[in-house]
Amino acid sequence: MSEYQLYCFAESGPAYKVAFMLSACKLDWQPIAVDFLNGETRTSEYRTQVNEMGEVPVLVHRGRKLVQSAAILSYLAKETGKFGGRNPQEDYDILSWMLFDNHKFSSNLGTLRFLVVFAKTGETPVTEFLRARVMAALAIVEKHLDTRKFMIGNEPTIADISMCGYLFHPESCGIDFADFHNLERWKADMAQIPGWKMPYDMIARAAPKRS
Repeated sequence: MSEYQLYCFAESGPAYKVAFMLSACKLDWQPIAVDFLNGETRTSEYRTQVNEMGEVPVLVHRGRKLVQSAAILSYLAKETGKFGGRNPQEDYDILSWMLFDNHKFSSNLGTLRFLVVFAKTGETPVTEFLRARVMAALAIVEKHLDTRKFMIGNEPTIADISMCGYLFHPESCGIDFADFHNLERWKADMAQIPGWKMPYDMIARAAPKRS
């Protein structure tokens, strides 16, 4: 068994963030497929034995179950000494952008994507609201990247990895990311990190279920 086991499913942006980090750090890890779309995370078994929050990702390491992608990324940065801040100010900046990502960036994009792609709601006042929130968040990141290569400076950190959650999935949800030139340049730079793969290559949709 690998040193790290990741409860995940291919469509999950938060799971992709953690898988990206594990691969970029060249860690020995394996996916444990979760049948989210058919309700596995809502079962009492999952919430009792895996994650009481009923979510992925869950990272198992040295007998511990770690939850919430931002917390897991922070844990891995400390464990490996990679993709973290170089000083207290950078640690603070990383945390700030990860909170922004989880509150306004990946969260809104992920919810919009779920409604449009998987729930197939069509356009509704809710999707219009979410799309406006996504565009506002993208504009903030686009402007921020005017003066720096990555979110914190000239080197990628877990803040950058966190924000990759849904940006490499092929489902655009009606958003033309090509309009955001700095973001597209940043995405190309992130794709140059050794270990990077597209989401459905990083976590295969047909990954075997656990026994």
